[in-house]
Amino acid sequence: MNTNQSLLVEIAWEVCNQVGGIYTVVRSKVPAMVERWGNNYLMIGTYLHANVLAEFEPTEDLSGVFGRAVYEMRERGYEVHYGTWLVSGRPKVVLFNPFGGFHAVNDTQEKILQKYNLATWSNEDLVKQVIAMGVMVKEFLSILAQDHIRGGKSIVAHFHEWMTGLPIADLRQEQPAIKSVFTTHATMLGRYLAMNDPEFYDHLNQYDAVAMAKHFGIEAQANLERLAAQTCHVFTTVSDVTAEECKYLLGREPDQIVPNGLNIERFVALHEFQNLHQSYKEKIQNFIMGHFFHSYSFDLDNTLFFFTSGRYEFRNKGFDVTLEALARLNYWMQQTNSNKTVVFFFITKRPVETINPTALNTRAVMEELRATCDSMQAQIKEKLFKMIAAGNSYQLPDLNTLIDDYWKLRLRRTMQSWKSNHLPIIVTHNLKDDQNDEILADLRRFQLLNHPKDRVKVVYHPDFVAPTNPLFGMEYGQFVRGCHLGVFPSYYEPWGYTPLECIASGIATITSDVTGFGDYVKNTNPNHNEDGIYVVNRRNRNHDNITQQIAEHMFAFTKLSRRERIAQRNRIESQSVHFDWSNLAKFYDEAHALALQK
Repeated sequence: MNTNQSLLVEIAWEVCNQVGGIYTVVRSKVPAMVERWGNNYLMIGTYLHANVLAEFEPTEDLSGVFGRAVYEMRERGYEVHYGTWLVSGRPKVVLFNPFGGFHAVNDTQEKILQKYNLATWSNEDLVKQVIAMGVMVKEFLSILAQDHIRGGKSIVAHFHEWMTGLPIADLRQEQPAIKSVFTTHATMLGRYLAMNDPEFYDHLNQYDAVAMAKHFGIEAQANLERLAAQTCHVFTTVSDVTAEECKYLLGREPDQIVPNGLNIERFVALHEFQNLHQSYKEKIQNFIMGHFFHSYSFDLDNTLFFFTSGRYEFRNKGFDVTLEALARLNYWMQQTNSNKTVVFFFITKRPVETINPTALNTRAVMEELRATCDSMQAQIKEKLFKMIAAGNSYQLPDLNTLIDDYWKLRLRRTMQSWKSNHLPIIVTHNLKDDQNDEILADLRRFQLLNHPKDRVKVVYHPDFVAPTNPLFGMEYGQFVRGCHLGVFPSYYEPWGYTPLECIASGIATITSDVTGFGDYVKNTNPNHNEDGIYVVNRRNRNHDNITQQIAEHMFAFTKLSRRERIAQRNRIESQSVHFDWSNLAKFYDEAHALALQK
C-alpha cells in the first residue's frame, strides 16, 4: 500500500483496448499495482471501439479526487468515461475518446514545432488521435494536480509508449507536483530498422536517427517518442537489449529496467497442468484428424505439436529462420527414420477473404463420420447386451447382424465423401494476397507441402485462435497448453510475451538472445536449456548458424521420450514463478520511488 498518499496514474493506449503485447503488460500488472497503491491508483486509456463495453463497467459515482477531475473534464465539454476495468484487481479507469480532442490537433502541432522544434505532422489518423488524446490527458492531469496538491502530495504519472507521452514535456514545466515516468516497450525506429537491416544491432551506433525516421515516414512518431524520453523525470524500458537501442535512437539511456511479468496465478493449474495438457492436446488432435486424415493418416500418439505466433513481421519474428530450420528438421527426421511426426502451426494475423471451404468441409464430414459412429455404437451396445443376456452359448454373435442397413449405407456414403486424393491444405484461410505471402513462398521453396513422406507437416493459420473460431473452438491459452514446443527465435523483440506464456503453461520454448526475455533468461538462469527454455544465439551469428541451432533444438526435442517430456514440463512450470509480478513489480516500485525523489 502507498504510505505517503501520493497518486499513481498509469496511462496506456491499450487500457481496455487490446492491440498488442502492451495490453498484456498493463492488464497482468494490475493486481500488483492495486495491492501497492489501493484507491490511489488510476489507469487512463482510450475509448475507441465497441469491445470496450465487454471489459469496462461505467459508474456515475464522481466522488473522490478522480471523480472530481472527471466531472470537471465533462464540464469542459470532453467525452470522458469513468468506471472499472473488469480484470483481476478491478482498477479505476478513465477512458477518453480521442476524437473529442481533434479540434486542438492543429494548434498543438504548431506549438510543438515552435516550443520544441519538432515536426509532428502526419497523414496517419493514429498520429492525430495520439495528439488529441495527449491534449485531454494533460488537461485531466493538471486538474488532478490542482486538486490533489492542496494536501502537499505528489502525483506519479506513468506513460507507456509514444502514443501517450505527448503531455510529459509540458507537464514537467507547468506542474512540478506531477512526476513523470516514461516506458518505451519498443522504439518506433528500432522496429523499422530491424526489419530492413540484417545487422541492426551492429549498426546501432552508426544510425542518424532523425534522418532514418524521415526515410521510413515515421518522423512524427519518432519525434513524439524522443521528446517523451528526453523530458520525463524517469526513463525506463523493458530489457537491456532495448536499453542499448534507446541510447542511440532516443538519445538517452534508461534510468531503470522494468522487465515484463505475468500474473502467474491466472495460469496456475497445480497438479492439473499435466492433465490440462492432455485434454487440450486431444482437441488439437481432433483438428489434425479433420485437416489431414481425409488425405492420409499418421500415428497421433507419436505426433508432436510445435507452433509460433505473433505479429506478421517475417524477419523480426524469426519466421524466416524458423521455416528453414523446419526444412532441415524434416530432412533429418526422414534420414534417421524417426517414428515421430511434427505438426507445426504458424499462428499470425493476415488479411483474409474467408476460411478455406475445404477446411470447413473436411471438418464437417469428419463430424458426420463421428456422429454416425456414435449412433452405431449406441445401437450395437443395446442389441449386443440383449443377445448375450438371452443367449445359451458362449459363442460371440456376428456383429454385422447388429447394425441396421440404414446405418451401413449412411456410413459407406460418409466414408466415400471423406477420403480425398489431394494433399492436405497448408493455409486454413483464403489469403487476400497469397502470391506475395512470404511464409507461403518459403514453404514452396523448401517443399514443405504436407506430402505423406514429410515428417514435418505445416498448418498456416492467419487468424486468432479463439473459442468462436470454428476450426479450433478453443482459447489461445488452451491451444498453447495442448502443444509441446513454442518456437520464437525473434530478431527484434524488446521483451517477448509468447515464450513467457509457454513457460507459464508448462510448455517448452525456443527464444533468442536478442530478445529482452531471452537475454534476461540467459543472464539469470545458467541451466535454461535443461529447464526447457532454449536460447538461440543470434548476436554475431550468420543466418546458417542461427538456422542450424533452431533445427538442432527441435530435433533434440523430438528424441525425448514421453517420460522425459513430462519431467521437463514439471521443471518448466516451476520456473514460471520467477516471472510473476509479485517478484518483478519491485522494478516498477523503484522507478516510481525514483520519480518521487526528483
